[in-house]
Amino acid sequence: MKKLLFIRYKKTANVLEGGEQVSQKNWTVLSGLLGSENVTTYYIHDENRKRTLSDYIQGAFWFPFGYFFGITPKRVKEIVTMAGSYDYVFIDRSVFGIIAKKLKGSGYKGRVIAFFHNVEKLYFQAKLGHRPGSFIVTRCASKNDGWSCRYADRIIALNARDAGVIESMYSRKTDALVPVAFTDKYNQDSYPQGMTSKRPLCLILGAYFGPNCEGIEWFAQNVLPHVDIRMRIVGKGMSRIRENYKIPDEVEVISDAPDLKPYFEEADIMVLPIFKGSGMKVKTCESLMYGKNIIATDEALEGYELDYERMGAKCNTAQEFIQAIRSFIDNPRPRFNSYSRRIFLEKYSADRVVDSFRNVLER
Repeated sequence: MKKLLFIRYKKTANVLEGGEQVSQKNWTVLSGLLGSENVTTYYIHDENRKRTLSDYIQGAFWFPFGYFFGITPKRVKEIVTMAGSYDYVFIDRSVFGIIAKKLKGSGYKGRVIAFFHNVEKLYFQAKLGHRPGSFIVTRCASKNDGWSCRYADRIIALNARDAGVIESMYSRKTDALVPVAFTDKYNQDSYPQGMTSKRPLCLILGAYFGPNCEGIEWFAQNVLPHVDIRMRIVGKGMSRIRENYKIPDEVEVISDAPDLKPYFEEADIMVLPIFKGSGMKVKTCESLMYGKNIIATDEALEGYELDYERMGAKCNTAQEFIQAIRSFIDNPRPRFNSYSRRIFLEKYSADRVVDSFRNVLER
């Protein structure tokens, strides 16, 4: 059986963020195809080890040379040496494209595969905005996206939008589109019963991250005052949100919850007010998996093939969000949305993307 070296962004200490959930799915599918004993993971970061000041200084030093945070020439050399024992090197984030460059420069004969979680230049532009030094980070991300396109034998994107941007920016067509998908964690004999409340509980899920927080603040300021709802925010690092964003005291904030299932089950409506970004939104897939009513923007729904009315509603303005929520208040619906759950099983469960990964390995 062939062997694969899986280059992963980080070993997470507790809560898996959106991108890491996609990484976990990638690892799970590849391990299923090749056998877990034939897949070795190399972590760029280990959250079980506290980062030191030296780590940050060293990371900042190498950014201008194309080494994204956590990668150094020494570590790349170590990966290149290891790769000689593997038939595939799977680079789970295109922001580490320098690994593909160095592998091909060393004469590596195996297959290099780069997985684009986003168009990283656009992702970091959205994340960092105009903060001091942000151009160094975005330039490094762009370089690595470009190296992934130039040196990887196969590149994978999440959706057609990203594939089009990649081709436009880096003159490389993607070899496969593999959407966000999850191993089904909600397969059970019965699901929540009952109708949505006359004062619905609206759940916003997401880590403390600029575009997430900006969307939440926008919703809290422009929609919440006009609807009678309970609003709850759940996400990694969200205990900090009131430090930099205007969130009313009436809004419940829960940070670093180890298990999201109870929050999904209690919610009447998932609200996804995201207006900028790249890739696909993991929280959308999770919401489908848990069979939720979903009200979301175009950006939150990018890459998903859905009947928006059966799912809930697609909204991009305050008035559209207000009207959609009032529709739920005036006409309660089942809290468990069987359509959302069915679409997840048909299109976005991990077993639906196995053939795409198999083709990338074999073709």
